[in-house]
Amino acid sequence: MAAAVGFHQDPSETLRAGKGFSLSDLDPGSTPGFDGTKEDGQALLAAMDDELAELQEKLFAESRFGGRKRILLILQAMDTAGKGGIVNHVMAAMDPQGVQFKAFKAPTDVEKSYDFLWRIEKEVPAAGMVGVFDRSHYEDVLIHRVHRWASPEEIKRRYVAINEFEARLSGSGTTVVKVMLHISGEEQKERLLARLDNPAKHWKYSRGDLDERAFWEDYMSAYQSAIDETNTANAPWHVVPANKKWFARIAVQQLLLGALNGMDLQWPKAEFDVALERELVVRS
Repeated sequence: MAAAVGFHQDPSETLRAGKGFSLSDLDPGSTPGFDGTKEDGQALLAAMDDELAELQEKLFAESRFGGRKRILLILQAMDTAGKGGIVNHVMAAMDPQGVQFKAFKAPTDVEKSYDFLWRIEKEVPAAGMVGVFDRSHYEDVLIHRVHRWASPEEIKRRYVAINEFEARLSGSGTTVVKVMLHISGEEQKERLLARLDNPAKHWKYSRGDLDERAFWEDYMSAYQSAIDETNTANAPWHVVPANKKWFARIAVQQLLLGALNGMDLQWPKAEFDVALERELVVRS
């Protein structure tokens, strides 16, 4: 069997929003660093499952013996961009015991009575866990900016608060992987129509998604500002072209693999006499 086609450039570099990054310059239909076909991408996704699962188990095992490392994947995107597909196809390789998933919806009245980060901080993954935020604290600078629910001064305050929050996460052993899945307006339109044309997908359709399409350019501007203001060394942004779902999945998988490999995870050493215990098992 032929080896799976891999990336010829590290996605953590090619997809990172570097200095002077412009969202409008990135083609949502491109596949940066990967020259393979859809079939190649699907084969790579499957080929990397075992490595991803092993790294997650190492992370979990370390925490059982005092390790404080953890990882937080933040997924931000316009509706239909494929966040659910990332969770289903990439995270499926992991042991559910070690995954902490949270999909943030519109805040409740109680949550609104606190600072915007209050409900977020309660969902930060525990040591040894892989946390996934489907939407996040960034909603409170994106939608609030687009609909002018907060003043420019308040939005600026929130950018600062987000940077401080993510710096605290990093300082306490959390590796933060921030991903924006970037689709085009035309691709979103096709995905909305596909939902309407398939009775099995009607439950996914919301008129609210259509309403928000009217603010597309405002959202792109809000995303650009959020990236500019919160793209830090501790928590850099990665922008993944997402018109091709298969590419977005392998790109996020590679970002997670890179982050986990960079954590220098080790299997905990046995605190007992392995030979003696083995002998006792043989005799049992």
